[in-house]
Amino acid sequence: MTTIKPRVVVLGAGYAGLTTVRHLTKKLLPEEAEIVLVNKHNYHYESTWLHEVAAGTINPNQARVMISDVVNQKRVRLVYDSVVKANKEEQTVELENSEIPYDYLVFGLGFESNDFGIKGMAEHAFAIEDIDSSRLISEHIEYQFAKYNTEENPDENSLNILVGGAGFTGIELVGELAEKVPELCKKYDIDRSKVRIINVEAAPSILPMFDKDLVSYAKQSLEDRGVEFRIGAPISECTSEGFIVGDDNELIKAGTSIWTGGVKGSSVLTNSGFELVKGKVNVDADLRLPGEENIFVLGDCSWVWNKEEDRPYAPTAQLAMQEAETAANNVRALLTGRPLEDFVFKSKGTVASLGVNDGIGNVFNDYKLQGKSAAAMKKVVDNRSLFMLGGTKLMLKKGKVRPF
Repeated sequence: MTTIKPRVVVLGAGYAGLTTVRHLTKKLLPEEAEIVLVNKHNYHYESTWLHEVAAGTINPNQARVMISDVVNQKRVRLVYDSVVKANKEEQTVELENSEIPYDYLVFGLGFESNDFGIKGMAEHAFAIEDIDSSRLISEHIEYQFAKYNTEENPDENSLNILVGGAGFTGIELVGELAEKVPELCKKYDIDRSKVRIINVEAAPSILPMFDKDLVSYAKQSLEDRGVEFRIGAPISECTSEGFIVGDDNELIKAGTSIWTGGVKGSSVLTNSGFELVKGKVNVDADLRLPGEENIFVLGDCSWVWNKEEDRPYAPTAQLAMQEAETAANNVRALLTGRPLEDFVFKSKGTVASLGVNDGIGNVFNDYKLQGKSAAAMKKVVDNRSLFMLGGTKLMLKKGKVRPF
């Protein structure tokens, strides 16, 4: 089914989807195509800030951006509904409450937690997936402190916080927790020594995307602020009491268990019958779904191959936003009968936060940053993301002004 005017349907208002829409409105004239953006909520959230929401170091509203504030509604039809699946043969998208036909489809539905089948993880551990799940974590942690403060015989392990996974999200989370825990201890008159923040990782090191010097700095900085590491300790099970780890099946008890050890693309991919590799789609060089002329898959829903290193690019906000521009260019190319372009990633560097005043990073062709300079660069990166999504107005409204 086709419309009188070609219809471009973009699924998801994350970094990939929202950026695609913004580029499409610039590259296409109103008479060239109808643009529809479908999103579950009426807001976009900065997914790279969710660890801060989870730790309680920022208000959830700070990480939230109203879609209507950054999208030109004269050019884009906004549909707030949950996507169930895409029907390739019929060229329709099934929503919970309606159905939308499309001529061109852009998948940008983001990620879901991937626990890799670890027993009990889905039942007993929290996961950072969106604003609501992240806020629930911070509320649960504070509840543990409040309960400990009021009970006559509190459980000494209830204040412990376990974080499974030492990749980007896990390490940034424990960095924020190292900032938040002293505040909670002061608020509830609890000795800081009674609270353990424990990061558990199966691999032999944390932060595999950084070199050894920066990793060493990050680990030492976090340990100096009370974070404990259990490296090379695979989690075999998560129970209501905590993680069971290592060859000796040691139980590490905690009142809060959080899983940050992996993500996969939206389950809508599976519902739609797309062929997946480790939870995502291996897209063609032009970002299309293999074998399909008019479907693009971006961001956390896809693997994009790094030919130089013979592996997929790590899923980051900058990758998703660059993919979005290529996808918008290629939609325009299809509409105008021009050749499509292959995606070329231009890395701006990588920066990881270790808390308010600390961080590590590789920027400007592998120039290393650590400490306050890296924390300042992280702020610049976050503000730049806001600028690219919504211009100066959004950056001034939501940008980070935390002192260094």
